[in-house]
Amino acid sequence: MRGAPCPPRRLRPAASRRTSARRCWRAPRRPSSTPSTSPRPAISGFAKTLCSAVFVTGLDADFAAESVGFFSGPYEHRRHVTNREVDNDQRRIHLTLPNGVVRTAKLNGDHGCVTLPVGEDDVFFEPIDIRSTLPDPATTPWPMGDVLPDTPLPAEIDADKVQQAVDAAFDPPEGLTAAFVVTHKGRIIGERYGPGITMHTPLESWSMGKSLTATLMGVLIQQGVYELYQPAPVPEWQTPGDPRQEIRIADILRMSSGVRFRGVADPDLDPALGYPDHLYVYTGSANSFEWAATRPQQWPPNTIGRYRNSDPVLTNYLVRLGVEGRGDEYLSFPQRELFDRIGVRGFVLETDPYGNYLLQGYELAPARDWARLGNLYLQDGVWNGERILPEGFADFVSTVAPAWEADGRPIYGGFFWINGTGSFPVPREAYYMSGAGGQTTLIIPSHDLVVVRQGHYRGARFGGQALRRALALLMEAVPAS
Repeated sequence: MRGAPCPPRRLRPAASRRTSARRCWRAPRRPSSTPSTSPRPAISGFAKTLCSAVFVTGLDADFAAESVGFFSGPYEHRRHVTNREVDNDQRRIHLTLPNGVVRTAKLNGDHGCVTLPVGEDDVFFEPIDIRSTLPDPATTPWPMGDVLPDTPLPAEIDADKVQQAVDAAFDPPEGLTAAFVVTHKGRIIGERYGPGITMHTPLESWSMGKSLTATLMGVLIQQGVYELYQPAPVPEWQTPGDPRQEIRIADILRMSSGVRFRGVADPDLDPALGYPDHLYVYTGSANSFEWAATRPQQWPPNTIGRYRNSDPVLTNYLVRLGVEGRGDEYLSFPQRELFDRIGVRGFVLETDPYGNYLLQGYELAPARDWARLGNLYLQDGVWNGERILPEGFADFVSTVAPAWEADGRPIYGGFFWINGTGSFPVPREAYYMSGAGGQTTLIIPSHDLVVVRQGHYRGARFGGQALRRALALLMEAVPAS
């Protein structure tokens, strides 16, 4: 690293800005024009995905190249790679394109993997060690540790049918299910892992991270840093007359900010206009917070619901502003203020090269840790008698967003999906975290259940069918509360 790098300018106190030029260096600002349509961004996503699969999850590189992370590094683009180098000593992945451009992703300590900008050999921030303060999980009872009770399940639960459900989640093998965990009233009642996977393996999780993003905002609201319905204090929006000043934090959490951010699910997406912003914040090796905050307004807030990465990126930006604004350290905030309080040790949260968490989908975690997070919501944000999320926050995220309901799509709440059209064979009030490739953490309050299914991306189609069969069996095995 070439000297101490500068954090994003707006995230530093004014006093430090005056002297930063003598103490740190800054990469050139990337242009704010529409990203290129060349294969380079997709190969950037492939490099990061492959790096995380090999050096975080521990998968074989050949298997990962064929099976993991097709969202930001589409499989059809991987044919453009003329040379693939796995550098086990430096923990780097180098992918070469036909024009000689090399995209490199590196393991960045406890921050997982990051794709470096072309021509750069390191990130633009100082990584830190992120250590849990929790005791050894091998000697700590669940849910704060991994020791399960050695007592039979309640008589009202059909244990044989629960086991059938667990087995169904792995059938057929083409579903590539990697982990399946079921809890009832917080207790694990069913669990199984795929070949080479254990209860501690951090697995690709993708947009389940959006629900984690909502949770981090909920922690700050509970701590009094923000209010749910206040105008979002994004610095770039504070010029007098800027229409984005009308956007509330709640609107952003509901994917209803109205910010123009070309998404892959937009009904009017025109590929000729360039690479979608939705993907660029994964693959552009840019300051993702700056990119999202400088997009213009397209619609009034709380009128149109669109699944766009602008809103989780903006929320993560607000998290950073809120944490650093009160003088705390940002990168350790999730572990310190959330994970250590609910027994979570295995999350790997990944950043852009500027040290901004990309929790719209760049995070890996074991299934048990997703189950813990699901149970925090099942318990209305209370854990071991301590309120971690505001009272009613679980209701907020699990209630259909007004803009989505107005559009006839009762399927989205506050960075959580809702089973409003019965896409899963469980009650329609169930809600869930969802990530590309079939990653799911389903919360079923009527049955006191949390169900986690994670799998390798290539198996998403068959894995989704297997999950639905497993859920149908669980509805037979566990009575409504």
